[in-house]
Amino acid sequence: MLGVNNKNKSMKSTIVIQNLKCGGCASTITTKISALDNVNNVLVDVETSIVSFEASSEEDITTVKNKLAAIGYPVEGEDNSMVSKAKSFVSCATGRMSN
Repeated sequence: MLGVNNKNKSMKSTIVIQNLKCGGCASTITTKISALDNVNNVLVDVETSIVSFEASSEEDITTVKNKLAAIGYPVEGEDNSMVSKAKSFVSCATGRMSN
């Protein structure tokens, strides 16, 4: 779901991801996605596997999707290989340790 917020020209995006298991996962996702340029207001809902955020452009949304896949949380419907699942376990553990 995409929409344009006319106040600051940002795009609100909501993405359903795979492999999201707990608050540790959510912590890592929030930290990694919030660190990206032109991405703000990152929220992760563990129960629904939804990541929502505001981005400046379609390119920034693609960057978020690529980052999510790189840390083991591919977008729903994309390939979810054993490598992705393993990466998500590492990201989950990292998120737990940082809390």
